[in-house]
Amino acid sequence: MTMGSGCRGDAWFGHGFGCRMTGDKGRARMARSPLGWLAQVLLVLAMAGVAAAASPAPVNSGGPATEAVKSTITELIRLLEDKELKKPGMAEERRRLLDKVAAARFSYAEMAKRSLGAHWRELTDAEREEFAALFQRLLVKTYTRTIEGYAGQQVQYLGERSAEDFAEVRTKIVSDKVETPVDFRLLRMRGDWWVYDVVVDGVSVVSNYRGQFARILRSSSYADLVEQLRKKVEEGNPRGNTAREKTDA
Repeated sequence: MTMGSGCRGDAWFGHGFGCRMTGDKGRARMARSPLGWLAQVLLVLAMAGVAAAASPAPVNSGGPATEAVKSTITELIRLLEDKELKKPGMAEERRRLLDKVAAARFSYAEMAKRSLGAHWRELTDAEREEFAALFQRLLVKTYTRTIEGYAGQQVQYLGERSAEDFAEVRTKIVSDKVETPVDFRLLRMRGDWWVYDVVVDGVSVVSNYRGQFARILRSSSYADLVEQLRKKVEEGNPRGNTAREKTDA
């Protein structure tokens, strides 16, 4: 097996979105598991929270965090399999409903905050709101291009690890004899569990974005990063989904 970046085309917006040192096996898994790819994109972190979530703690077969993830994935799959929503002319409504379900579980604002890392603390409230909105639009635009590839993949729930207000739910996406591990990292806030990162086959979505954003900030400026984000979400025929949630800074 050869190892490489696994990224083709545009390093952080193109076909290689979310890839880093996955190797041939990892690339094959992602290509053949659209739901795993969707999970990677949806979960779109200052990684102090990750350290707590990943620290040794008892693993159990399920708990509140697992139930939160399971309820969201179940509803996403229900919408993907809905025959009425597959009819001609229903594509936009289908995507709207999928976006709504995802936004109720995935904290795009928390993902944006952690993806930007230490630079987040230097931003004004208005800048944070703008960046979080652009980051959400990027993720939504990316996954809507791939979500139609869902073809009956099954999700297995393997266990839950928790420590105070952090949890990690381990799952496995099974399709055509290909098994892709997908771990959801969650933070409890506002009385519920919110996904703030997803690790697909050992690759963290947030860690990838943080590294990519950091390289741009080192070689250019925050204004340039925002401009690149804005151009990417507006190119083509963007849907312009700007729904936002408040960030617990």
